[in-house]
Amino acid sequence: MSFLTAESICKTYGDGENAVKAVDNVSFTVPKGQMAAIIGASGSGKSSLLHILGGVDRPTSGKVIIDGTDVYSQNNKELAVFRRRRVGLIYQFYNLIPVLTAAENITLPTVMDGKKPDPAKVEEMLELMDLKDRSGHLPSQLSGGQQQRVSIGRALFTAPDVILADEPTGNLDSKNSAEIIRLLRESNIKLGQTMIIITHDEGIAQQCDRIITMSDGKIVKDELTKSGR
Repeated sequence: MSFLTAESICKTYGDGENAVKAVDNVSFTVPKGQMAAIIGASGSGKSSLLHILGGVDRPTSGKVIIDGTDVYSQNNKELAVFRRRRVGLIYQFYNLIPVLTAAENITLPTVMDGKKPDPAKVEEMLELMDLKDRSGHLPSQLSGGQQQRVSIGRALFTAPDVILADEPTGNLDSKNSAEIIRLLRESNIKLGQTMIIITHDEGIAQQCDRIITMSDGKIVKDELTKSGR
């Protein structure tokens, strides 16, 4: 059964002769709990598509439906709450708040929602991300791998239905990359989260259940891997 549906998504930047169609009439569905990779050359539209799926950037036309909610039928305030509660976003460049500690960055979505983080849950997440001895450190005091684990912890902390990751291992060495993918897969299986990961790494893509290939804003291939579900 479809959990996430992209329906005739188009995204155009600019007007007239300067118009660029970043996403060109893309449609697909993702069942609950599937871990899918989106691959393609730079400029193929995969990051633009991911941001549309996550409620970050409104499409020029088309619909995104997540668990029965028409994402872009919501106003901006409703959309912000939806993103905070239902979608976890992981970026290549971490997007951490430099003046907040690792623990504070992880709990930021909960605090922004006006709730007090559960200390036991914070400890559990810090342990899962292997950051217990770095909880009070600022991002500038952490390695790249540690910063990305903070970013992942922040995305996972509220146990959102959907995790969207934009090149989550792009700045990491092979050892840290493998650890990041292991953590994402563990969360995917344990919590039944639907995940979409953008990657240039074919090895990482093959660890997902499904590989969607984009070119010039369109899906040109969509196939299950050996572990596909």
